[in-house]
Amino acid sequence: MWSLVEYINTTWLWWTVTIAYALIVLGIIAIVVSENRNPVKSLAWVTVLLVVPAVGLVLYMFFGRNIQNKRIISRRNRRKLKKLENISRPDSPRARRSPAVEQAITLAASLQSSPFYEGNSVELFNNGADKFESLLRDIAEAREFINLEYYIIADDRIGRRVADALVERASAGVKIRLIYDSVGSFKVGRKYLRRLKEAGVEAYPFFEVVFPPFGTRVNWRNHRKIVVIDGKIGYIGGMNIADRYVDGGKDFPLWRDLHLRLTGPGVNALQQSFAVDWNFMGQPLLEQMAVDTPAETTGADSPRKACAAGVQLLTGGPVNQWMNLTLMFQKIIATARKTVYLQTPYFLPSEGLLQALQLAALSKVDVRIMLPRRSDSDMLRWASFSYIQECLRAGIKVYLYEKGMLHSKAIIVDDEFATVGSTNFDFRSFEHNFEANLLIYSREFNAVMRRQFLEDQRDCVRVSAATWRNRPYLEKGLESVMRLFAPIL
Repeated sequence: MWSLVEYINTTWLWWTVTIAYALIVLGIIAIVVSENRNPVKSLAWVTVLLVVPAVGLVLYMFFGRNIQNKRIISRRNRRKLKKLENISRPDSPRARRSPAVEQAITLAASLQSSPFYEGNSVELFNNGADKFESLLRDIAEAREFINLEYYIIADDRIGRRVADALVERASAGVKIRLIYDSVGSFKVGRKYLRRLKEAGVEAYPFFEVVFPPFGTRVNWRNHRKIVVIDGKIGYIGGMNIADRYVDGGKDFPLWRDLHLRLTGPGVNALQQSFAVDWNFMGQPLLEQMAVDTPAETTGADSPRKACAAGVQLLTGGPVNQWMNLTLMFQKIIATARKTVYLQTPYFLPSEGLLQALQLAALSKVDVRIMLPRRSDSDMLRWASFSYIQECLRAGIKVYLYEKGMLHSKAIIVDDEFATVGSTNFDFRSFEHNFEANLLIYSREFNAVMRRQFLEDQRDCVRVSAATWRNRPYLEKGLESVMRLFAPIL
């Protein structure tokens, strides 16, 4: 039998813990409300915290915190980079473009002070084999520095070939810097990284996740794929360093993705983006800007087609004041007059983006969305499919790619605009990941992208409204349930 003192002490402890826990939950609810987020998302977090406070508290610590407006680089260092960029880029006359494209250029400049670069050459890769052969060739010819930033680096055949090339260049005195994502490259072993570091490669994880105390960083990932070689050549797109981009991996016969090779003054933008992320790693500011070299050109009989283009780089992330990529995509879709072609592996649009696509289709713009029939994530596939009915109702044409995994991230609008990068058309890319897309203003390159889209369309099945309505109820139910988790998938 407990004594009266023991009973009082136990009761006092229980009430103390309960009250403290309740105050913590109520405090987090107050923070969520005070951040003035999207009301739907705020209400969802408040509901979870009230109904299942223990689970909600853990989920919020990992996935709910807001780091918007967190300074990723000091104002002083930002001014230094801007000054260097202005010195390295003389003013040049801009080609005449449509009012819609001029507005897009102005919007990117307003969102992020993204300079517009004329006189570039852009080459499109639609498979990993060609992209990696080109990248390895350019790495082998590097003489001064190589800066790489990837979400995934795998210790497989392609990963080891890239490592071999970097080690060889490092031994020749080339300065090599590598940023890899702590979560995306979680499986890459210490032996792989140790070999690079022992060769002189400076390699650092982005927002390293260490338990404890840094588990709360797991929600903010660096999804960018950027390479700058000697300040003359840049790469950007959707391909990581892994075998699957060459052979499809163990689950798919083909892994369709897009990547770009850039030459010309626009390489400056890639170098500046890398310099910002490198400084965020706690490393000295890189004041080494891209070399002012002319864009590469290819002859008519060359197997490599490089198109002349004006470009801007637009990056996004949870620290930005604005949702840069969301606003840019909404703007360019809203101003479309003839066509909007969209390729994405995951289709979880915000309400604004979905409405922009619907408005375009209802205005008789030819809107086409291409998704993979079978995805590398069943949860994301079910959530993505939950939006198809709303698209079909507005007259949007939806195509399901059947040849393999469609991982391409591209938007082609009318005759002058196209964008390729790391950004998926989903909440995670728009709100939580650090992303980077190249905005390309070029009729020539737009035509190349359209041909690629139509080529992929031949490997698709178009979704009919009748067939989609009559799919099994179990599928509809799974899609509806997974849609509830869309903001954090």
